[in-house]
Amino acid sequence: MRVSARFLVSAVSAAQFPAPSAPEIAFLGRSNVGKSSLLNALVGAAAAKVSSTPGRTRAINFFLVSDKRSTRKLIFADLPGYGYARISKSISSTWPGFIEPYLIDRSTLRLCVCLVDANVPPQASDRQLLDWLRSLRREFVVVATKADRLSGNQRACNLAALKKALELDEILPVSAKTGLGIKELWLRIEAVCSANDGA
Repeated sequence: MRVSARFLVSAVSAAQFPAPSAPEIAFLGRSNVGKSSLLNALVGAAAAKVSSTPGRTRAINFFLVSDKRSTRKLIFADLPGYGYARISKSISSTWPGFIEPYLIDRSTLRLCVCLVDANVPPQASDRQLLDWLRSLRREFVVVATKADRLSGNQRACNLAALKKALELDEILPVSAKTGLGIKELWLRIEAVCSANDGA
């Protein structure tokens, strides 16, 4: 998919969210999992700023993504990371209060892309996030980032452990560095948006 992306707004309250319009894809994960790198790999440009300091993002950053071959548009929402503080009753005490209303109430949210690190054992915070999204009946896909750092056997073992711990049938391995899984993730995004268009 040939796309262009431009930054829309950094929102630190629900009042600052852009007016609902195009289908939205939310990107969620722990603070050091590589959300910005994956976003940039998907759009083929440095749309999202990649920080060397985990947890730097404290707002929802919205990006307008346009298909160069059609009039179709999407919005990518880069959510603040979690996992560096004690896990609270919902997700994490590090998350600002406007995150939950976005995930619960946003009418144009079509898919949550949940990132886990392929190199890290299953985390309780990731399981808690997925259980919460299940309770909301939000559609999500789990991607395992930094998969290029593992050999074939290591990757298979780590993905199997993640699937078992997170109770998943599928995890998509991706690499912002090599492009592994980027096409497959785009296919999933397009399929979800097309299904909603036909609903």
